[in-house]
Amino acid sequence: MVSHIQKDKAELFLKYHHNNEILVLLNSWDVGSSKLIEASGYKAIATTSMGIAASLGYPDCQIIQLSEMIEVITGIVNGVQVPVTVDIESGYGNNINEIMDSVKKIIATGIVGVNIEDSIDLSPLLIDEIEFCERISAIRSLSDSLGFHLVINARTDSFYTSSGSTREKLSESIKRGNKYREAGADCIFVQPVGEKETISTLVKEINAPINILSNPTIGAGSPLSVRELQDLGVARVSLGSSLMKATLALIKKVADELSEKGTYNILLDTLTPLPDAAMAYKMAIGLNK
Repeated sequence: MVSHIQKDKAELFLKYHHNNEILVLLNSWDVGSSKLIEASGYKAIATTSMGIAASLGYPDCQIIQLSEMIEVITGIVNGVQVPVTVDIESGYGNNINEIMDSVKKIIATGIVGVNIEDSIDLSPLLIDEIEFCERISAIRSLSDSLGFHLVINARTDSFYTSSGSTREKLSESIKRGNKYREAGADCIFVQPVGEKETISTLVKEINAPINILSNPTIGAGSPLSVRELQDLGVARVSLGSSLMKATLALIKKVADELSEKGTYNILLDTLTPLPDAAMAYKMAIGLNK
């Protein structure tokens, strides 16, 4: 049963993809990071599957059990007021029936959107586009049967996994993007791309809002600014796993300095000014109001 609140949040989240202002998403991995992002003024929460898996000690690519993922997602949905969209990787299932069963359980947490990708374990061979369209159509039919509009962000990994030329990757991304849109996707997610010309072409040639990943850890170069992406016509920008990786990197830097030098400079720099650090903690636990 989908509540009126969930339906209203889904409609609001879909609207964000068609506003003049670009939708900016910082990807969270637990309740605390989600509350902090919400309290920082962001209009929606998007999860990172890699970040959630890493927070529980798992590698990426659906190693985590669906039940564990759902427990985290449920906590996030209950912990914030804004719409929540979640990364479901390739759907947590080996066939369309298993995927639909997983999606139904995920929808029951109160989420309003999903990312689903056309690669399996980021292998070079993408899922057949017809088969992937069938998955999108099935998710859309499930959403319709529940009486609300789940926002489907269909991700194609043509650029990420293919060994072809940039032109071939671009052509494949455009072809798949338009087919996914026809199958029922609301937004097309192409990553990793960072060149203005490539992004501009994707926006012009794919008949759907475009999601671009701004994540310097995946080799796409220095990300374009939010303003630059908005000027190119991008509808949605997300950070993927980079925020979680930056948090882990900070822990390692502090640990290395302490073990090698016995000093605390990196930790002190991060905690300075102390009132800001204290406020971040309060925001993460909901005491900032």
